[in-house]
Amino acid sequence: MKSSINAVILAGGSGTRSGSKKNKTLCYFGAKSALENCLDTFAPFCDAMVVVAAKNDIEEVASLALPYKARVVAGGETRTESVKNGLAALSGDGIVLIHDAARPFVSSETIKRCISSAEKFGSGIAAVKVTDAVKTASNGVITGEVDRSNLYYMQTPQAFELSKIKAAYQKAGGSYTDDSAVFMAAGFSPILVEGRSDNKKITYPEDMFATPPCSKIGLGVDFHRLDFGRRLIVGGVHIPYERGLVGNSDADVLTHAVMDALLSASGNPDIGVLFPCTDEFKDADSIELLLRVVDLVKKSGFGIASVSATIMAKAPKMQEYIGQMRSVLSSAMGISEHRVNISATTTEGLGIIGSGDGMASSATALLYEIL
Repeated sequence: MKSSINAVILAGGSGTRSGSKKNKTLCYFGAKSALENCLDTFAPFCDAMVVVAAKNDIEEVASLALPYKARVVAGGETRTESVKNGLAALSGDGIVLIHDAARPFVSSETIKRCISSAEKFGSGIAAVKVTDAVKTASNGVITGEVDRSNLYYMQTPQAFELSKIKAAYQKAGGSYTDDSAVFMAAGFSPILVEGRSDNKKITYPEDMFATPPCSKIGLGVDFHRLDFGRRLIVGGVHIPYERGLVGNSDADVLTHAVMDALLSASGNPDIGVLFPCTDEFKDADSIELLLRVVDLVKKSGFGIASVSATIMAKAPKMQEYIGQMRSVLSSAMGISEHRVNISATTTEGLGIIGSGDGMASSATALLYEIL
């Protein structure tokens, strides 16, 4: 019979060491907050999830946890107390994964290894071997060298039989740095599994600028001429104007550039290959095509972190429509609106764009690997 799989996600930290003005687990890494990235990765494995939050963050954490049907409980003064509170919210038997939300880049493979070990041996602790030389020192002077062959950096998740880790925490007195220490203090033997070096913990200011592993950048550029008798569609928004862009589809120059940027970053063919000038795509809605591109990007193993685009046109003025464009494009890509930036410029009267007979757009997309 398959074990029930549970998770306790610890999101009760602060931004003290990281230099952040808010809880670092609520800051964005890629397209989502650190907490949401963790919930995304754990959700496919778990029957129940509990998020432990600082009392001041309960409301914000609850709104982020709601789509995942995760229960939110208040943390304690220490990590040990917070884990106790999270475990108390779980009932029954099975396996529990305890994870720090400050590790937003945890991989599915690591979670699988932890679960498998816990089911076989009662525990599964993600860890990586120490590879750097380790020295002892006194007052800044090296006094010796430590054998690193049996040294490991502890990570999370750490998986346990739920009943055993609950019992261990009931016995725990004082404060512990991680769950394996509590487990060991109760007389159990923690079992290590292979972690990953990119499962880093967000701790210091430089970590706040971390991008997800294997980030990729793509560039897209598109041009269309203007003519009478066509509706002008830019970024999925209809703009009243005497002329519109000419193309086999609706000729949405901005959306086409965004699509090509996404396809370039994910290693897929461009829109000319995917949506050729055939009857199938005659007068096609480019936002509908963007939805297909987004699906292809996901199937290629990537999520969208951000998109930045520029519209080049003499007329009409785009500024009053940019807010709508950001809303439409972000919705189609399934990312927050603040992750999409759009600007507009002219070519100072140069070329077909400067004469008002055409428009162009360029876009850059940042993707992250879905671990």
